[in-house]
Amino acid sequence: QVQLVESGGGLVQAGGSLRLSCAASGFTFSTYHMAWFRQAPGKEREFVGFISRSAGSTSYADSVKGRFTVSRDNAKKTAFLQMNNLKPEDTAIYYCSAGVTDYNPALTYQYDYWGQGTQVTVSS
Repeated sequence: QVQLVESGGGLVQAGGSLRLSCAASGFTFSTYHMAWFRQAPGKEREFVGFISRSAGSTSYADSVKGRFTVSRDNAKKTAFLQMNNLKPEDTAIYYCSAGVTDYNPALTYQYDYWGQGTQVTVSS
């Protein structure tokens, strides 16, 4: 069955870095666009970053631009989110998602598959 499994979350001090991974199985990874979202307590799920199926196109939320980088390895069926210069406001559960359309990468309903999430906590 389809699975997206995130890993790499944890507790880090402000200014630190983390690299999240999203391992995919059960579908043809290279034909799906991938995205990362996050959800903080009491807030709606928000878009973080997107990478196209071929990795030829990326986009980011303004709040993370210049600090976060989305990448993928189609041979290993894995997507990554490199997070640098982390801030306390980056604290959230981070989810990866997969979808076949890229009309507006920030829209959650465009994605067919979701992982279970990984917690990222940034202390000040």
